[in-house]
Amino acid sequence: MRYLVQQKLLSWGDDFTIQDDDGNDIFFVDGKAFSVGNKLSFQDMQGNELAFIRQKLMAWSPTYEISRGNEILATIKKELFTFFSSKFEVDVPGPNDYHVEGNMLEYEYTFTRPRGGVVAQVSKKWFSFSDRYGIDVVDGEDDVLVLAAAVVIDQVCHERQR
Repeated sequence: MRYLVQQKLLSWGDDFTIQDDDGNDIFFVDGKAFSVGNKLSFQDMQGNELAFIRQKLMAWSPTYEISRGNEILATIKKELFTFFSSKFEVDVPGPNDYHVEGNMLEYEYTFTRPRGGVVAQVSKKWFSFSDRYGIDVVDGEDDVLVLAAAVVIDQVCHERQR
Protein backbone atom coordinates (compact mmCIF):
# COMPACT_ATOMS: atom_id res chain seq x y z
CA MET A 1 0.00 0.00 0.00
CA ARG A 2 1.22 3.51 -0.72
CA TYR A 3 1.18 6.16 2.00
CA LEU A 4 1.78 9.89 1.92
CA VAL A 5 3.75 11.32 4.86
CA GLN A 6 3.62 15.03 5.55
CA GLN A 7 5.18 16.88 8.43
CA LYS A 8 2.97 19.52 9.99
CA LEU A 9 4.92 22.76 9.80
CA LEU A 10 3.01 24.74 12.42
CA SER A 11 3.02 22.50 15.47
CA TRP A 12 4.56 22.41 18.95
CA GLY A 13 6.37 19.12 18.37
CA ASP A 14 7.45 17.12 15.36
CA ASP A 15 3.98 16.11 14.16
CA PHE A 16 3.24 14.12 11.02
CA THR A 17 0.04 13.20 9.19
CA ILE A 18 -0.01 10.00 7.15
CA GLN A 19 -2.58 9.52 4.41
CA ASP A 20 -3.57 6.54 2.31
CA ASP A 21 -3.36 6.46 -1.48
CA ASP A 22 -6.80 8.12 -1.74
CA GLY A 23 -5.74 11.13 0.37
CA ASN A 24 -7.59 10.08 3.55
CA ASP A 25 -5.86 10.82 6.86
CA ILE A 26 -5.30 7.45 8.54
CA PHE A 27 -2.42 7.99 11.01
CA PHE A 28 -1.12 10.88 13.08
CA VAL A 29 2.32 11.04 14.71
CA ASP A 30 2.31 13.33 17.73
CA GLY A 31 5.78 14.59 18.66
CA LYS A 32 6.15 15.46 22.31
CA ALA A 33 7.33 19.09 22.33
CA PHE A 34 8.78 19.37 25.82
CA SER A 35 10.61 16.10 26.42
CA VAL A 36 14.20 15.01 26.89
CA GLY A 37 15.05 13.23 23.64
CA ASN A 38 12.59 12.67 20.84
CA LYS A 39 9.35 10.95 21.85
CA LEU A 40 6.52 10.42 19.40
CA SER A 41 3.14 8.74 19.67
CA PHE A 42 2.01 6.96 16.48
CA GLN A 43 -1.82 7.03 16.52
CA ASP A 44 -4.85 6.21 14.42
CA MET A 45 -7.17 9.13 13.67
CA GLN A 46 -9.30 8.31 16.74
CA GLY A 47 -6.27 8.96 18.98
CA ASN A 48 -5.53 5.30 19.80
CA GLU A 49 -1.80 4.78 20.22
CA LEU A 50 -0.53 2.10 17.82
CA ALA A 51 3.18 2.54 18.59
CA PHE A 52 5.45 4.72 20.68
CA ILE A 53 8.82 5.97 19.45
CA ARG A 54 11.51 6.87 22.00
CA GLN A 55 15.04 8.10 21.42
CA LYS A 56 17.70 6.31 23.48
CA LEU A 57 19.98 9.02 24.81
CA MET A 58 23.04 7.08 25.96
CA ALA A 59 24.05 5.57 22.61
CA TRP A 60 27.06 6.06 20.30
CA SER A 61 24.91 6.54 17.22
CA PRO A 62 21.34 7.81 16.85
CA THR A 63 19.21 5.02 18.34
CA TYR A 64 15.45 4.76 18.77
CA GLU A 65 13.04 2.15 20.10
CA ILE A 66 9.58 1.53 18.70
CA SER A 67 7.20 -0.16 21.12
CA ARG A 68 3.59 -1.27 21.23
CA GLY A 69 2.35 -1.41 24.80
CA ASN A 70 5.16 -3.01 26.82
CA GLU A 71 6.57 -4.88 23.81
CA ILE A 72 9.56 -3.50 21.90
CA LEU A 73 8.82 -3.91 18.19
CA ALA A 74 12.19 -2.70 16.93
CA THR A 75 15.40 -0.87 17.72
CA ILE A 76 16.66 1.45 14.98
CA LYS A 77 20.32 2.46 14.74
CA LYS A 78 22.06 4.67 12.24
CA GLU A 79 25.35 3.27 11.00
CA LEU A 80 28.00 5.86 11.69
CA PHE A 81 30.67 5.10 9.11
CA THR A 82 29.09 5.10 5.66
CA PHE A 83 30.56 7.03 2.75
CA PHE A 84 28.11 7.59 -0.09
CA SER A 85 24.72 6.87 1.47
CA SER A 86 23.11 6.63 4.87
CA LYS A 87 22.36 3.25 6.36
CA PHE A 88 20.09 2.19 9.20
CA GLU A 89 19.51 -1.17 10.83
CA VAL A 90 16.05 -1.95 12.15
CA ASP A 91 16.50 -4.79 14.65
CA VAL A 92 13.20 -6.63 14.99
CA PRO A 93 12.94 -9.54 17.47
CA GLY A 94 13.43 -12.76 15.53
CA PRO A 95 14.73 -13.07 11.97
CA ASN A 96 12.77 -10.18 10.41
CA ASP A 97 15.34 -7.35 10.63
CA TYR A 98 15.30 -4.57 8.03
CA HIS A 99 18.28 -2.98 6.36
CA VAL A 100 17.56 0.58 5.19
CA GLU A 101 19.84 2.21 2.64
CA GLY A 102 19.75 5.06 0.16
CA ASN A 103 19.72 8.82 0.05
CA MET A 104 17.82 9.76 3.20
CA LEU A 105 18.36 13.49 2.69
CA GLU A 106 16.49 13.29 -0.64
CA TYR A 107 13.88 10.83 0.69
CA GLU A 108 14.98 8.09 -1.73
CA TYR A 109 15.68 4.85 0.12
CA THR A 110 14.66 1.21 0.45
CA PHE A 111 13.81 -1.16 3.31
CA THR A 112 15.04 -4.70 2.62
CA ARG A 113 15.37 -7.96 4.52
CA PRO A 114 18.60 -9.92 4.28
CA ARG A 115 16.81 -12.95 2.81
CA GLY A 116 13.44 -11.53 1.87
CA GLY A 117 14.00 -8.74 -0.64
CA VAL A 118 12.38 -5.31 -0.75
CA VAL A 119 9.90 -4.52 2.03
CA ALA A 120 9.23 -0.83 1.31
CA GLN A 121 10.31 2.05 -0.96
CA VAL A 122 10.44 5.65 0.19
CA SER A 123 10.39 8.32 -2.48
CA LYS A 124 9.83 12.02 -2.80
CA LYS A 125 9.66 11.77 -6.61
CA TRP A 126 5.95 10.95 -6.44
CA PHE A 127 5.15 14.33 -4.88
CA SER A 128 6.06 17.87 -5.83
CA PHE A 129 5.67 19.43 -2.37
CA SER A 130 8.84 19.83 -0.33
CA ASP A 131 7.40 18.55 2.95
CA ARG A 132 5.84 15.34 1.56
CA TYR A 133 7.14 11.93 0.62
CA GLY A 134 5.62 8.58 -0.24
CA ILE A 135 6.13 5.16 1.28
CA ASP A 136 5.16 2.08 -0.68
CA VAL A 137 4.86 -0.91 1.72
CA VAL A 138 4.67 -4.47 0.39
CA ASP A 139 1.43 -6.32 1.28
CA GLY A 140 1.68 -8.46 4.39
CA GLU A 141 4.23 -6.28 6.17
CA ASP A 142 3.64 -4.47 9.47
CA ASP A 143 2.74 -1.09 7.95
CA VAL A 144 2.80 0.73 11.29
CA LEU A 145 6.32 -0.55 12.04
CA VAL A 146 7.65 0.44 8.61
CA LEU A 147 5.98 3.87 8.77
CA ALA A 148 7.25 4.47 12.32
CA ALA A 149 10.78 3.50 11.21
CA ALA A 150 10.54 5.96 8.30
CA VAL A 151 9.51 8.71 10.74
CA VAL A 152 12.57 7.88 12.87
CA ILE A 153 14.83 8.13 9.81
CA ASP A 154 13.20 11.47 8.97
CA GLN A 155 13.87 12.67 12.54
CA VAL A 156 17.54 11.62 12.45
CA CYS A 157 18.39 12.81 8.95
CA HIS A 158 16.44 16.09 8.88
CA GLU A 159 16.78 17.23 12.49
CA ARG A 160 18.89 20.28 11.62
CA GLN A 161 16.35 21.50 9.07
CA ARG A 162 13.65 21.89 11.74
